[in-house]
Amino acid sequence: MNPRGPRNFRATLYVGDLHQDINRAILYQKFSTAGAVYSIKVCSDKATRRSLGYAYVNFYRRTDAQRALDTLNFDVVMGKPMRIMWYEPDPTMRRSTVGNVYLHNLDESICSKALYDTFSIFGHISSCKVHLLLPLPTNHAFIITVTQYCSQI
Repeated sequence: MNPRGPRNFRATLYVGDLHQDINRAILYQKFSTAGAVYSIKVCSDKATRRSLGYAYVNFYRRTDAQRALDTLNFDVVMGKPMRIMWYEPDPTMRRSTVGNVYLHNLDESICSKALYDTFSIFGHISSCKVHLLLPLPTNHAFIITVTQYCSQI
């Protein structure tokens, strides 16, 4: 048995919006501050081997993963803020539109973290991301909540 405890697949985080030059060592240095990291998988293009902009970080303990989510979400790594959320292995849950909120015509000063902080008072936010609509100089955002109630407020 592992001295750090049994492997817990419920302690997996999805980490998105990463720089294309990110690697496991950089992510390990960042995430190991929250607890014992079991493994890190940086998803990359098979031909170029460059990061696709997301990774999975597995912790030995769920409490360590929760600490990483609470303390590292939107931290800047290599000039880009990371977007962290629990990994959802069920594809039907990932595709569900229950609890999704779409906002548009946002001021360009609004970032994902500000939107997350604003909407989290209504309930748990799984993910929040602001996109720039090109060629228009306006932003839009997607907010994924855990419950439909939170999205109806």
